[in-house]
Amino acid sequence: MAYDLEEQEQLEAIKAWWKQYANMVALVVIACALTVTAFYGWRYYHQQQALEAGTLYQQLEHARRANETKKVRDIAAQITDKYGSTPYAGMAALAAARASFTAGDLAAAKTQLQWVIDHAQEVEMRDVARLRLAGILLDEKNYAEALKLVEARPVESFSVLYADMKGDILVAQGKVAEARAAYQQALDKSDAKNPYHQILQLKLDALGEAK
Repeated sequence: MAYDLEEQEQLEAIKAWWKQYANMVALVVIACALTVTAFYGWRYYHQQQALEAGTLYQQLEHARRANETKKVRDIAAQITDKYGSTPYAGMAALAAARASFTAGDLAAAKTQLQWVIDHAQEVEMRDVARLRLAGILLDEKNYAEALKLVEARPVESFSVLYADMKGDILVAQGKVAEARAAYQQALDKSDAKNPYHQILQLKLDALGEAK
């Protein structure tokens, strides 16, 4: 009898708790369900975005191999406009920039490279874009803007290329001592067995001895 009474008291306590907190429990359950649904929805959306962008990028590659500059740029524009958050967007913009540069449309090439710098998710792509844009600006004798680009700190694998480009810009400005320092930095970071190391050494030697 005592056992039955204790069990009844426990049931009553549970009922009272449920009556007090039922709405809160329901809200927590709904919130958890919505969170899970949103997470899987977000993941599915991004998977679809990547799949669609990848399909377009394959088309871009076919156009690039066929030297269809306009098609490359048109497809790249679709990818950057609709799928800008995917890795394909940065690659597409770089491909479009190269196509524009080859076609002699430097204004378009600069715009596409700037898009990569401003929007690409991958730091390596941004580093490539800065380097290529600096090269165009160097050719245009816009030395100040070119120098700003290569003074950014790239990932280590690009440090030699950045130091080399910085040296080229400084040479064009007539800043021989600073150029020598930049080439030396590039030389010190490069692999002595790499032919590029010899090119850097030739650039450094061409500047003569430090005074």
